[in-house]
Amino acid sequence: MPSEKQPAVTVDAVLEAAVGEIGGSPRPGQQQMAQAVAAALAGREHLLVQAGTGTGKSLGYLAPVLTHLAAHPDDRVVIATATLALQAQLAESDIPHALAAMEKVAGRSVRAAVLKGRSNYACLLRVRENGPMEQQGLFGGADVVDQIRDSGADEVSVLGAEVLALREWAEEEAERKGLADRDDAPTHTARGWSQVSISSRECLGAQRCPFGGECFVEKSRELGRAADLVVTNHALLAIDAMQEGTVLPEHSAVVIDEAHELVSRVTGAASAELSPQMVERVAKRAMAWMDDDTALDLMDAGEAVGTALATAPLARVEPGDSALLTALGQVRDLARDGVSQVGKGKESKEADGERRQAQAALQEVFEVAERMASPSEADVVWVIDRERSGRELRVAPLSVAGLMRGSILSQRTVVFTSATLKVGGGFTKVAGSFGLRAGEEVTDEAPGADKGPSADEVMGEGFEGAMAGTMPWRALDVGSPFNYGKQGILYLAKDLPRPGREGTDPAVLAEIAQLVWASGGHTLGLFASQRAAQAAAEHVREELPALEILLQGDAHLAELTRRFVAEPETSLFGTLSLWQGVDVPGDTCRLVIIDKIPFPRPDEPLMQARQQEVQRHGGNGFMSVAATHAALLLAQGAGRLIRRTTDQGMVAILDPRIVTARYGGFLRASLPPMWTTMDPDVAVGALKRLAGE
Repeated sequence: MPSEKQPAVTVDAVLEAAVGEIGGSPRPGQQQMAQAVAAALAGREHLLVQAGTGTGKSLGYLAPVLTHLAAHPDDRVVIATATLALQAQLAESDIPHALAAMEKVAGRSVRAAVLKGRSNYACLLRVRENGPMEQQGLFGGADVVDQIRDSGADEVSVLGAEVLALREWAEEEAERKGLADRDDAPTHTARGWSQVSISSRECLGAQRCPFGGECFVEKSRELGRAADLVVTNHALLAIDAMQEGTVLPEHSAVVIDEAHELVSRVTGAASAELSPQMVERVAKRAMAWMDDDTALDLMDAGEAVGTALATAPLARVEPGDSALLTALGQVRDLARDGVSQVGKGKESKEADGERRQAQAALQEVFEVAERMASPSEADVVWVIDRERSGRELRVAPLSVAGLMRGSILSQRTVVFTSATLKVGGGFTKVAGSFGLRAGEEVTDEAPGADKGPSADEVMGEGFEGAMAGTMPWRALDVGSPFNYGKQGILYLAKDLPRPGREGTDPAVLAEIAQLVWASGGHTLGLFASQRAAQAAAEHVREELPALEILLQGDAHLAELTRRFVAEPETSLFGTLSLWQGVDVPGDTCRLVIIDKIPFPRPDEPLMQARQQEVQRHGGNGFMSVAATHAALLLAQGAGRLIRRTTDQGMVAILDPRIVTARYGGFLRASLPPMWTTMDPDVAVGALKRLAGE
């Protein structure tokens, strides 16, 4: 008897089943996105998809990815999102629903795994290096932490209890063959976690480590190699690119979620810092295996860096800064000698791990000092002043477009997706920051149509070798399920004073208080600086004592956000982390105030250098870097207002330059298409009606 033919698995069928798993309903934008992602995977073309809030973009890319993997069992796809929190949300919620749908539709399973950086897993060498834990009393480690915290004990005692609890938990994870992922650990501080984890640089490697056979990181990597779908984050994707594909398992495609943050995250992963304190600390750590003269000379060289930093401008380090560059060269040379000396040292087996970790720390000092002492045109080195630790040096890539084009885009199909990828009404500038050329875009336009500036002009890319070859890409805006024209009002306060350096103008403070009053609270205030947020909070508290104004910094942000949600009339004022990190649907947030266009600081050396590089290639540095940065943040900030189809409210931008400046149209084109007014009386009246007055 012939077997029944297995029906073909379609993207639409998997998407429909996945939406059903979460009790949702079909969305045209989500369906359009799923088909576009499927076409990109099949055609080996890169794709940028802007999917507005509420589209359901996670399932919009998961359905075609799973369908592709079912049809191509030898392929592997990596999904990279911006943060560990988003990574966990994807792995614990969206992916299980999508996998269940795939199983239901196709009768096939797809294996998924989560990969994080090494320091996100406990290290058994760190856990066990101080000998076996002493079990005292009847309480486990977690109970001890709670008791000591409640007793008001000092920080050292609390830290000791934390480490005890974490060591106990790590041993339990080892016994049950778990992964000892930090997200599953008992409550702890960053300092406590640092006592049981290790960086990639300091790791001895599974072959050398006495506990390599039990290593949690190695287990996570094994799961990744066995999986069809690997979930990671932008930073680890960048590290994999910098280390020539040795971190992540081989894969044929990447989906980059929250792609508007990619350039910032890759820049962070490719950056480094060096301070006199760091040099001294590493020299002392390695002193037992170094010549005394070399160790002392290295500490002296660190002091020389500190002396040179004391008189250096808080700006980019130029080739002529001989004192600073000379001191960095000394650190480089002495750290290199130290690496060699420590590598030849011999100690007992128990101390060998410490020696190798000291050597790794010296190697890091050497590499960073070498990069700073002789900076290439591809790097920017600058001096910053940290409030607690004083001056230090930073180095970051001038552009990450070459890295992404040469090590990510050239190797596999990449899908970039976010609620905000279009700036100024188009995709070209963001695509250029990823390393994609405007002339490579595949469109339905007639031959010879103007495709805008090249990637060179957009981001000042100077890595001609990495930029070689043609990489076709498409862009798609699937819109949003929200009716912004009816759900939202955009108030542009064109008659207020332009922002100045002397603090927030009294007229702006008065306007903020008026708007919060009309809204009856329910306000999310997004400010360009903590100083501005504090001035506004103090003014509104004084003018409207009956309304509760929460200020970022007064308590932990998670606690402030919880109160903002739980107490609808309460308002929350804060800075950058609120622009992108708050999802508060409903009546809690009916007014979003943006005090100032969020341009990067004009004296910020990395942004300055990037603008200058664009201009050197004949482009407009301000528009390509500063205005693009501001447009993405404005779109993210305005996007805090409408989070559900039932939400209503107003976004008030109190910087008149968005109307009066030449670049204002570019910025406005990046905002959701809300009904717009410039009349303050109309704005106040609309808010009062929303408040039910």
